[in-house]
Amino acid sequence: MQKKLNKIAKDTNSFLKRFIQNQKKSELIIPMKYGLFSGGKKIRAKILIDIGSLFKLNYKSLIAIGSAVECIHAYSLIHDDLPCMDNDSIRRGKPSTHIKFGESTAVLAGNSLLTMAFEILSHKDLNISEKIKINLINKISESSGHLGIAGGQYLDLSFEHKKVSEKRVVEMEIKKTGKLFSFCCVAPLILKKKKKEEIKKFEKIGADIGLLFQVADELIDHRGSLFIAGKKTAKDKKRGKATLISLLGYKNTINYANKLILKINNKLKKYGSKSKNLSDTLEYILNRNK
Repeated sequence: MQKKLNKIAKDTNSFLKRFIQNQKKSELIIPMKYGLFSGGKKIRAKILIDIGSLFKLNYKSLIAIGSAVECIHAYSLIHDDLPCMDNDSIRRGKPSTHIKFGESTAVLAGNSLLTMAFEILSHKDLNISEKIKINLINKISESSGHLGIAGGQYLDLSFEHKKVSEKRVVEMEIKKTGKLFSFCCVAPLILKKKKKEEIKKFEKIGADIGLLFQVADELIDHRGSLFIAGKKTAKDKKRGKATLISLLGYKNTINYANKLILKINNKLKKYGSKSKNLSDTLEYILNRNK
């Protein structure tokens, strides 16, 4: 599993380095690269490639699309760490982008990574039709704005120190994390020009994968250490975050996560052994320690 993740991470980083290398230089390139190449696991790109393998899609095209996803993920982390958001000074064992370069530069670097994702998806060298490019950009835009990451972060901040129902917490976590995973699950179906009904089915699978990822993050925050996780832990409780672990308790949250894995795997039964890569990734997501 780690070998596969390492290969996808290496190929994704190589694509992004080449893409940036071919652009005109600017003062923001350095903080952009700092946030983008900070040692992320590239799990979102792995999910995209796992789903793509169900439909025998071209690996290089998937790496390009996964690179756009990683730009958006990196932007969201840079902005999440800002003092006006979650106020985190450490990310992946290093100073957060705003600590290293200053708050205003971090905002602008994050904005630039967000827009670079659309640049990648619309690029002439991405060997797919213009109509499919538009559909991909439309879907990733939905996943990133007020209906996705930004909307989820707003809810996360507004729920602090409040009594929030499980339903609302799940809604927040699906927006904040699940929507980008949904894009990773539906992008291969958009490439294959699948029908809306099947796309909706995979959107739901992606939402559940994102929820699983968020639950795993909560478990790391609850039981992990700064040294292993590469970020401050035990901060959710300190900040009064609305989380599933605060509602359900530690053991019940683990049970909740295992039920999510079972639910996702059941939906993929028709693909037989071809879905094993994805099943392995789900186990990795739950059992990771950073």
